[in-house]
Amino acid sequence: MQETKTGVLVVGAGIAGLAAAFAADRAGADVTLATKAERPEEASTWWAQGGIAVTRDDPEQFAADIRDASAGTADPDAVEVLVENATDAVRDVLIDAVGIEFDTNGDGYDFGREAAHDEPRILHVDAQTGKHIHVPFLNYVADETDITIREDTAALELVRHEGKVYGAILERDGDWAPTFAGATILATGGVGALYPRSTNPDDATGDGIAMAALAGADVADMEFVQFHPTACHTDEGTFLVSEAVRGEGGVLRNGDGERFMPEYHPDAELGPRDVVARAVRSERDASGEVRLDVSGFDFAEQFPGLAAKCEGHGVDWESGIPVAPAQHFLCGGVAVDDRGRSSLDRLYAVGECSRTGVHGANRLASTSLLEGLVWGLRAGEDAVGHPVERIEPPELLERDPDLPANFAREKFRRLRRVMDQQVGIERTSEGLRRAQGVLRRLKGEVDAYVRTRTSRSLYELRSASVVALLIARAAAENDESVGCHYLADADAAAADEQVPAESP
Repeated sequence: MQETKTGVLVVGAGIAGLAAAFAADRAGADVTLATKAERPEEASTWWAQGGIAVTRDDPEQFAADIRDASAGTADPDAVEVLVENATDAVRDVLIDAVGIEFDTNGDGYDFGREAAHDEPRILHVDAQTGKHIHVPFLNYVADETDITIREDTAALELVRHEGKVYGAILERDGDWAPTFAGATILATGGVGALYPRSTNPDDATGDGIAMAALAGADVADMEFVQFHPTACHTDEGTFLVSEAVRGEGGVLRNGDGERFMPEYHPDAELGPRDVVARAVRSERDASGEVRLDVSGFDFAEQFPGLAAKCEGHGVDWESGIPVAPAQHFLCGGVAVDDRGRSSLDRLYAVGECSRTGVHGANRLASTSLLEGLVWGLRAGEDAVGHPVERIEPPELLERDPDLPANFAREKFRRLRRVMDQQVGIERTSEGLRRAQGVLRRLKGEVDAYVRTRTSRSLYELRSASVVALLIARAAAENDESVGCHYLADADAAAADEQVPAESP
């Protein structure tokens, strides 16, 4: 590869990266979009099912729903930015520019309702909204803009000096070179590869968060890893069963056929995700399984894509869909402001790799695509106009390029095991302490190899080990059990304190 220059470098091609590139291009910048994906389904956006929330007649209620789902921890200023810009962003980009045809009924758009939403406000296309947004958006950027797209191209390292970012080292086919940029926007998605069961694509290794953290950028809320309560696990793989199914009337039943969610939350199946996920786990442990009963409505007519997916995975949905929690979304990430600016000069982060403050300790359903779109547009516009400067890039080593057989596979197996057992849906203080010890040793082993060779798989493993340690460390430092961060021993201690002492 040859050294290149660009006005704005965007790393990642999900909805957040596409929105950032779109806005920067519209503002007149020279834009390069680099993505390690070769196919749309390798980006998290493609996997999103439920839809994208918009502000309808009651913005205050939308904001209240976001705050309530976060257990009161969402940043009110960030929530206001999201709610105020939601409808305009969707109309301007997705409807008017890209031409997305969201589902309608006889009265207009067929707004869906999902868990913890007070009213129907979800624009959707069947239960495969991500795919129906992502592919047309990709095509629009490729065909209707001057953006340079570099597929199968990974960012390995940020080029930085004294608190300023000058671009990134990009890799393709085992070759790498710096791309210098006036501004760099990270839109690299989530961290699903850190867990054995996830609704994310396999290569969601937290690259942007790791690169930013290693460069000295602030990160925040890393302990808040959201688990979706209804993923279907089969021999053919894991797939998400959209929250919209429960919004339509799907009921969760345990192995004894009993509906259990009313005992856990007043909103039953439409309670916050963290509550429903823990309830599903508890009932699976107690009764052997949990199924999502969809007999109360015409599932195949309402969700034809999901019905086909069930059939393709050998799942008889008429008998109830077997479900279990799976890692779904990271609410934290690179700490950014209302324009996506990080603590490092000319470095931005948008989408799931960023921490805007909107989600706090738990994300409201169907706000991830919206957050990526809104912050992507704001960051892309703000990033325009910085001069492109060249500095001496970090040296990456070319000797000993081949890793030992099964090196990365064995390290990932260890990492996922400790994250699943100790830093998953339920945690304990002792488990988090042990996890940090294991992860520190693993990161040390990976770092030793990074010092002697360069490859994409090795840098993905480094990213995963860095981010796993950031999550475990943040979880250990937060002794308050809230939202996605559920400390079983903290709750047990609180319960003990409420038990009245026996009389002497």
